[in-house]
Amino acid sequence: MRHLSLSLAAALLLGAATASAADVYGLEKGTPDLKSADVLAFGPGGILFVGDTQSAAVFAIQTGDKSGTPADAKFNIDGLNVKIAEKLGGSSQDLAISDLAVNPATGNVFVAVKNGGNPALVKIDGAGDISQFSLENVPFSVASLPDAPAPGEIEVGGRKRNLRADVITDIAFVDGQLLVTGTSSGESAAAVRSFAFPFSEVEQAAALEIFHAAHGRSENYAVPRTFVPFNIGGEPNLLAGFVCTPLVRFPVADVQPGNEIKGKTVAELGNRNRPLDMIVYEQDGKNYLLLINSARGTMKISTEKIEANAGITEPVGGGGTAGQSYETIDALAGAQQLDKLSDTHAVVLVQTDSGAMDLRTVELP
Repeated sequence: MRHLSLSLAAALLLGAATASAADVYGLEKGTPDLKSADVLAFGPGGILFVGDTQSAAVFAIQTGDKSGTPADAKFNIDGLNVKIAEKLGGSSQDLAISDLAVNPATGNVFVAVKNGGNPALVKIDGAGDISQFSLENVPFSVASLPDAPAPGEIEVGGRKRNLRADVITDIAFVDGQLLVTGTSSGESAAAVRSFAFPFSEVEQAAALEIFHAAHGRSENYAVPRTFVPFNIGGEPNLLAGFVCTPLVRFPVADVQPGNEIKGKTVAELGNRNRPLDMIVYEQDGKNYLLLINSARGTMKISTEKIEANAGITEPVGGGGTAGQSYETIDALAGAQQLDKLSDTHAVVLVQTDSGAMDLRTVELP
């Protein structure tokens, strides 16, 4: 039948209301065997996706983080790395922060760290209280990458690379699917994957080729370092940043098993640079990207007329830039990670001159 009866619909709604998110998404209680925690992204119902490059897998973990008000969250923590190390019982010299993600439903921040080489997850609530998130007896599921590169160096693009180290570079949950960028063992080292969630069978990655304007050539081994979903002309796309620093768009619909995607380079943002993190936001009726970089500061990039951008197909040398325009935001110098907190604010992890990592709430520029 096309329509459910009212009584059946009511029963289903009651069941959904009383079932936990773990039941809804097929998660089972246990202890996730994380070998590393490298990239984070939130999905529905408090579920945190954790990219584990050492295991070549993505874990979906129910955090139970359901209560909070993003608009009220204010983060102003000096020396976050030191405070996390104290909480975990280690030294800040042995602790590295890999990524952070804001739960959009609560405003709480989750941080992935390596503590003396061991992975850990840390929660920071809107009041700034820091606690370790226990991985014992939590609802979770895991999706392993079937075509992950083997560990060890091989020659790719004229130089030695360990493709396994980049098997998962970024993740995002979009319209019921988890999108994952990184590397694969296929002929094209650069890969994009789409996992249906709840996790089911994980299929072969799609290959990605781009025109790298700073290098003056097409490449199928340049890996996206960070990306955001973005609607262009009514069609869901990904905007991805690569080292040296092309900004590339391609349709989400093209992320199909075994497909060969040819991205469109809509900007060249300068060589000798590594993009670190990126968000998209709206301001005064216009959409912008906020991209933080290793060597070229934090860029506010215009998306105006991006649908009409035919793409860069000629070399851009001398460290020059081309395509979508941008401005550098000096106030965000030293930014290492960020995520959107609300329509007007973001959470930013900033490295100071002393090496300390400070967590700040900042107004979107």
